[in-house]
Amino acid sequence: MDATVIDVLMPVYNGSAYLAETLRSIQAQTVRNIRIVVIDDGSTDDTPRILSEFAAGDSRIDVITQANAGIVAALNAGLMRCSAPFVARHDADDLSDPERFERQLAYLEKDPACVAVGCMARHINDCGQKLGTLTRYKDPERADAWYAPAREPYLMHPFLMVRRAAFQAAGGYRPVLGAEDSDLYWRLRADGKLHNMRDVLGDYRMHSESVSSQSIGHGCRLALGSQMAALSAQRRAESLSDIIFTEELLAEIKKTDSLSDLYQIGCRFAAPDERGWLAVALSAKVLELCFYRPFEPTLADMRFIRRALNVHELALAQSNKRDVREAVLGTATRLMLTHEYRLAFALAGYRLLPAVMARMAFRVLLPDGLRSKVKKLTGRTVPV
Repeated sequence: MDATVIDVLMPVYNGSAYLAETLRSIQAQTVRNIRIVVIDDGSTDDTPRILSEFAAGDSRIDVITQANAGIVAALNAGLMRCSAPFVARHDADDLSDPERFERQLAYLEKDPACVAVGCMARHINDCGQKLGTLTRYKDPERADAWYAPAREPYLMHPFLMVRRAAFQAAGGYRPVLGAEDSDLYWRLRADGKLHNMRDVLGDYRMHSESVSSQSIGHGCRLALGSQMAALSAQRRAESLSDIIFTEELLAEIKKTDSLSDLYQIGCRFAAPDERGWLAVALSAKVLELCFYRPFEPTLADMRFIRRALNVHELALAQSNKRDVREAVLGTATRLMLTHEYRLAFALAGYRLLPAVMARMAFRVLLPDGLRSKVKKLTGRTVPV
């Protein structure tokens, strides 16, 4: 066989339900000279047996077994084993189309300035049935670490292909809760371009329990991780000392549900002139996450968000200020319509209450077709 051109980096923890199907999708790639580096992160189900059987039948499969240490430790252990010029990420429950590696590799070989490439994927459910939707396309060139919340350099992490030299120059993964991927992308941008292909090259599994099992506390922790990763990028861009993300910090964050307490943790790593941005960015990110997830901030969280915006919003650029205001109005309106009046008022206050009431009337009184036309005319991209 020719020299290995792609190392596939795949962590797995108790993934026996989908692992065999995933491995078969990797084995079916049109690029044959690959190595499949699988890190079993202390699985207690049938994962070890499945890996052993596949490895016995395919010399390209290299299994690393370790005590359970989490996804970042597993990924870094696998990355240390990689030696091919390119590394393709894969999750143990997703599926790659046969031409995925070939098409991503062709793009990277065509554009030497590009260090990492992603793609689009179809959504499938637990049973592998297509849901009729695709992952969202985002242009990583529009990334802005100073926006609130930060505009992250988004690539679909389970469908990432990256130059190994850039991967290792960036230092691999760091323990940033829920943002180990975007934190990596911010650092990769120092070495070259990131590109998101519009090609649909695989299936991304949406688990029925994954969203419903989450809480507002978890959402707040995810928000802090993503904004701390952006603050880290700001500091590097300005030649300031970087934030050091440690396992101890990660453990401390995991114990905290309160948005105010999480902000105080973040402030330990932010200079006084950075804390205003962090307060607004953290608040705006929580509102953004709640738009897509089945939870809302607590009363204490709402009061924190309102204070943060009242004190620090003036420092934002006008377009950023409009986006944050839109998120507040949309959230408060949603809360009013679900009879969460106390939460809605804690967020909007007297100043924005008239606008919230107008939006409620808009939602209740106008037919769907007319609402859509009005939103199109006014340029609103977020439902009200």
